[in-house]
Amino acid sequence: MTDRDYDAIVVGLGALGSGAAYWLARRGARVLGLEQFEFGHARGSSHDWSRIIRKSYFTPAYVELAKAAYDAWEALEKDAGEQVVFKTGGLDIGPSDGAIALSTYADSMRACNVYFEELDAHEIRKRWPVWRIDDDIQGLFQPDSGIVAAERATAALRRTAAAFGAELREQTPVTALETDGGEITVEADGQRYRAGKLIVAAASWTPRLLAHFGMRIPFEVTKEQVMYFQARDLRGFALGEFPIWIWMDDPSFYGFPVFGESDAVKITQDCGGNAVDPETRGFEEDPDITARVTRFVERRLPSALGPIVRLKTCLYALTPDRDFIVDTLPEFPNVSVAVGGGHGFKFASVIGRILSDLALGTGVDADLAAFKIDRPILQMADPPKTYML
Repeated sequence: MTDRDYDAIVVGLGALGSGAAYWLARRGARVLGLEQFEFGHARGSSHDWSRIIRKSYFTPAYVELAKAAYDAWEALEKDAGEQVVFKTGGLDIGPSDGAIALSTYADSMRACNVYFEELDAHEIRKRWPVWRIDDDIQGLFQPDSGIVAAERATAALRRTAAAFGAELREQTPVTALETDGGEITVEADGQRYRAGKLIVAAASWTPRLLAHFGMRIPFEVTKEQVMYFQARDLRGFALGEFPIWIWMDDPSFYGFPVFGESDAVKITQDCGGNAVDPETRGFEEDPDITARVTRFVERRLPSALGPIVRLKTCLYALTPDRDFIVDTLPEFPNVSVAVGGGHGFKFASVIGRILSDLALGTGVDADLAAFKIDRPILQMADPPKTYML
């Protein structure tokens, strides 16, 4: 084995880890990034064509972080010479007595001076006639919401990180981690690599890596799926005409205008899958999710109903409160951890910037209080689970 020195080592090169590698390299740090599978693999949380980005969130801290996310993606677009964010407008929609209170989203946006419109059912039907809703449905429309081109954005983060000097390795699983004072040693692919800082951005595999530090957090991994419907009326869902949307109730659903490499409409349930082991999970269809989503489409967006022409599975790495983890380890302050909770992709570039702040000690310009790894709910052996957003 040989020793190689870096300022920081990033373990996991999905969206969050690639964001960290990009920002560290952009700031001149010597960076090594390690990915256990091939780049762009479909085993985790960062693949497929699209993810929602929005400023509409349930607390002011998330709204402010979302505002910063747009700036961080813009920085990548300038460096990469490629567009990855596409604004479509976004509609939060649901019954007035639904399980997810639209008022918390409205109050949070008001507190952060984010413009939005409150819409009744009549106005929603007028603007987007494909919706079949009764008069008890209401909505919030925020024009800056849209799509992050998921696989394109993650690839751009890695490509630009490498252009800034980062060394990125795929199919290189970590087999051992050691700490000695202020130094981290990572063993992978028969090599030992040393660095002053370590960033763990391994999503569903985070608990396995934290075990090297004697740390356990309550954590659940679920297998989710998205479906692309060959809509009967694609014009009603055209990019530039139809917004991204989230159905704010239990169960919660979300969807997109036509985007990506097929003429189809992406719709699915949020957090509707079963718990799995990321090492042994399957990739087969979940017929229960398919049935629930199909019933919703039949009732609320009937012109989107058609053959399912594409179905993809992914993993959600869930904390019990579904809040992020973005923090250093209490006993090992040179180790940082990021977990996105199944809704982190939109924040990948700004979380990457924050992880670089933590690693480089430059100070963090963000409210991370809700994302601490030692917050009370993560100290419980059997905490209550709250996955509704």
